[in-house]
Amino acid sequence: MIESNKAILEKANAAFAKGDFEGFLSLCTEDTKWTYVGDQILDGKEAVRRYIAKTYTEPSKFTVENLIAEGDFVTLLGDIILKDEDGKQTHYSVCDVWRFRDGKMAELKAFVVKT
Repeated sequence: MIESNKAILEKANAAFAKGDFEGFLSLCTEDTKWTYVGDQILDGKEAVRRYIAKTYTEPSKFTVENLIAEGDFVTLLGDIILKDEDGKQTHYSVCDVWRFRDGKMAELKAFVVKT
């Protein structure tokens, strides 16, 4: 199960990197919950879809340093570069803790720090 969860997350990240957001979302549960610690909580796939449409107007530059799996969880350590509303690139370090259920991403707890 651990390896398959890691493989699912790798497949999801590959889809996201190509701008295939629906392919990414197909790997999430309908009731997925994303918590950006200290910022916001997204409840359900439709809320995540709206967030992605607003935040990722073009593909981001994302680097995965480590994937660590344990039971139903996969932790991702990495970096992401996003463009803000003015087109300026901003670099963030991220730690995403994903919980899986029935082969899909059910919950995200994301720690995102501007660097």
